Amino acid sequence: MGLVDRYLARNITVPLVGTLILAAMLLVLEKMLRLFDFVITAGGPVSVVWRMLANLLPEYFSLGIPIGLMLGILLAFRKLALSSELDAMRGIGIGYGRLLRVPYMFAVGLMLVNIAIVGWVDPYARYRYEGLRFELKSGALGASIKVGEFNEFGKRMTLRIERSEDKGTRLLGIFTALDDKAGTKVAATAAEGQFLSTDDPDTIIFRLKKGRLVQDNPSFATPRTLAFESYDLPINLPAIDPFRGRGNEEKELILPELVSRAYGGTAQTPKDERSARANLHFRLVEVVMMMMLPLLAIALAVPPKRSTSSLGIFIGIVMVVTYHKINQYAESAGSQGRLQPELALWLPFLAFVALILWMYHVIAHRPGGQPIGALEAAFAKIGKLVRKALPKSRFQRIEAA
Repeated sequence: MGLVDRYLARNITVPLVGTLILAAMLLVLEKMLRLFDFVITAGGPVSVVWRMLANLLPEYFSLGIPIGLMLGILLAFRKLALSSELDAMRGIGIGYGRLLRVPYMFAVGLMLVNIAIVGWVDPYARYRYEGLRFELKSGALGASIKVGEFNEFGKRMTLRIERSEDKGTRLLGIFTALDDKAGTKVAATAAEGQFLSTDDPDTIIFRLKKGRLVQDNPSFATPRTLAFESYDLPINLPAIDPFRGRGNEEKELILPELVSRAYGGTAQTPKDERSARANLHFRLVEVVMMMMLPLLAIALAVPPKRSTSSLGIFIGIVMVVTYHKINQYAESAGSQGRLQPELALWLPFLAFVALILWMYHVIAHRPGGQPIGALEAAFAKIGKLVRKALPKSRFQRIEAA
């Protein structure tokens, strides 16, 4: 790589990596709060939150990579434009076509990474995430007992613990009620208790101390009562169904499996086929659009002369996010049969490609061309009107006087 290429690579790498990390962190933080609430409500261990977030990272990176790529290139070329280095490069014969070599190196490399993520990594990670949700709801992750509340263990046991000490090994103020399939009902209160494991993985012992027990059965003339110092109550753990296999949802399919379901005749119903086609083309257009982002970034990076406006950054983010939302709507409409999946996803792609090519042509091949010049002028006028409408500070009034 030449000196100019290395200089461009350094200027692109820093904002690209920073934007990618920032976008992933913001998405993780937003999801983390909801996961903590979900896990605590389900009574599961807090450590499962980190495992669930780790399985969401591929999806977040697939969303953050295009934005990071676009902003990395945009901010690098904006810096060159504001410092007049871009004019100097073009003055010595380095055109935009030559300057695009390094941005496209980044674009191709990140596109291959994104193909691996959306095609293989994210489907497996999404399936593991759904598996953790299932295990958390079913109690397979060791759901904790909520102190001070009535806890249901299957359909045949209710337990309430007043207080917990020594990290849950000593339970105080116990009430429990259970019944078996034969119709025997047992209700017990105890000062304290402890769960003990047995050789049978499907059965545990609940050892109660200093309490009373009432046992009733249709064959008993009257309920039986018992005062005890220590009583071992066997509890049959409810059976937990295994988690479903991967592939119930199109987003859990890797690319070859998705192509087979969409066009290979392996779909069980026409609806499954439509959903597979919509998801397949959604993944494709999201990845292929990355090849147009360097052109979009350069078209938005260069502000008008004698201007330091940041409008291009704002418009770039809006365009990338808007295109992603359009694709999400097109995928949903295509899977529901309201639109043809291929047309719904590729027509917006072609429209955005045409718009980006026009914007790049204006900035690269028209002397003084500015693809968002009209917007720049309009925002400049709005800024002046806003400044006039704002009350002047004391120093501004003195200066005017």
